[in-house]
Amino acid sequence: MDLLEIIQSHLLLSSFASLATAFLILRFIRDSFKVDQFGWRHVLITGCDSGFGNLLARQLDAKGIPVIAGCLTEKGASDLSASTSSRLKTVLLNVADSASIKKAVEFVRAEVGQKGLWGLVNNAGISIPIGPVEWMKLDDLTKILDVNLLGVIDVTLQFLPLLKKAKGRVVNVASIFGRLSLVGGGYCLSKYGVEAFSDSLRRDMQDFGIKVSIIEPGFFKTAVTNAKTIEADLKRLWTRLPQDVKDTYGTTYMQEYAKSQDFSLRILCSADLSKVTNCMEHALTAYYPRTRYGAGWDAKFFWIPLSYLPSFMSDFVVKILIPMPKST
Repeated sequence: MDLLEIIQSHLLLSSFASLATAFLILRFIRDSFKVDQFGWRHVLITGCDSGFGNLLARQLDAKGIPVIAGCLTEKGASDLSASTSSRLKTVLLNVADSASIKKAVEFVRAEVGQKGLWGLVNNAGISIPIGPVEWMKLDDLTKILDVNLLGVIDVTLQFLPLLKKAKGRVVNVASIFGRLSLVGGGYCLSKYGVEAFSDSLRRDMQDFGIKVSIIEPGFFKTAVTNAKTIEADLKRLWTRLPQDVKDTYGTTYMQEYAKSQDFSLRILCSADLSKVTNCMEHALTAYYPRTRYGAGWDAKFFWIPLSYLPSFMSDFVVKILIPMPKST
């Protein structure tokens, strides 16, 4: 390599580094602009009994933002009310029940008045059953889709008139499972659907001043990733399989599958839920919210980059994480 080539290569690298640095600085500046007057900007959050929704409700309430927390159970609502200010309101909300959503709309309308609803965070979700596709029945898939996808759609459509009044925000919780289908069952299906619905909604609502953001968490310690619950449900799925199907997997396959799930969750799951709720808060309060937020080191630096690579590479990763059936 002659001197000219060395200089050109160094100039190219320097230019790339300068552009990357400039991009990061501009992004930081852009992210720092905030919406003001949050004393009247109400935010509705679904799935506030525990996990991300519960933490976000307490986080926003502590900052003086009026929160309406949708809880599935009376206990979840009372526990949250006991740990927050009188400013936070709770409403019983089952996102898989249109009648329950309609009642919540009336409650929220009475709270927000003519100002409308500033923020809707579609957080409620379930994960089980998960497992090999062959172990599933149609009801297993629809159980999850009813909550994680159709629930998100139903809640959003019913609250859109209030959101349009405020020219507000919709924040939908998807997952890295909406980028990579790592397990069988309805969870990945639902999260792929949330991604598609959110993209369509964002494009359709931008002319009305509504901004839509997608949160893509990696692995976190919540009820959705409870290893004992997942293992108990795997046993249920295994027990109901016909014997000829069990024989193709081998007598120890269910135990090995459950162990692999437990190992992956212990290694990958983060206990710091604020990595997700901080993304949600930014989507609600930033003047220029991002379209997508990767939440967690594993999402940002492994799963999301992996989703852009050829499929054989993600197939290889899944093959490492999940045991092989006996008959293969």
